[in-house]
Amino acid sequence: VWVMDHFFQLPPLGGPDQPMLEAYTLLGALAARTHRVQLGTLVTGVTYRNPSILAKIVTTLDVISGGRAILGIGGAWYDVEHQGLGVRFPAAPVRLDMLEEAVQICRAMFTGDDVSFAGQHYRLDHARNLPRPVRPGGPPIMIGGGGEKKTLRLVAQYADESNLTGNVGTLARKIEVLHRHCAEVGRDPAE
Repeated sequence: VWVMDHFFQLPPLGGPDQPMLEAYTLLGALAARTHRVQLGTLVTGVTYRNPSILAKIVTTLDVISGGRAILGIGGAWYDVEHQGLGVRFPAAPVRLDMLEEAVQICRAMFTGDDVSFAGQHYRLDHARNLPRPVRPGGPPIMIGGGGEKKTLRLVAQYADESNLTGNVGTLARKIEVLHRHCAEVGRDPAE
């Protein structure tokens, strides 16, 4: 089950009065009522949540679901929602730098017991993430976005999955770019 983050829109779509639910609360409810489906967002904008808190949220979802959580994360794009919610919306290069740090933090918190991190955007001082995720190595990380210079490089370096959109020609080109990035970082694209 993939839920759009920041808010999940209930059908029928449309109109400013359309009901919208917060994604992770909804995923927690679905986790408690399902037994097989994988649960994640398409995708959590990096600007909406501190990555250490996001790691704890996704770990909680993983525990509740018995190991079925997936972290879907991206550089955020919807400036109108940011403005409406009062959330800072930095320029794209800053958001992508935030994304790289966020993925490093989440991976570290999924796999470590005592995480410290000093980056340009985030700092952690002995962050704990207990209980541990159910899935060994923690929930898979899926990075959403198709930026060929930075985003697909981040997928090659850090992600288990990629969320791309486009027509057949666009997707073929992006996959080719992703494979080049994988070769540059020494990673098998099959991973």
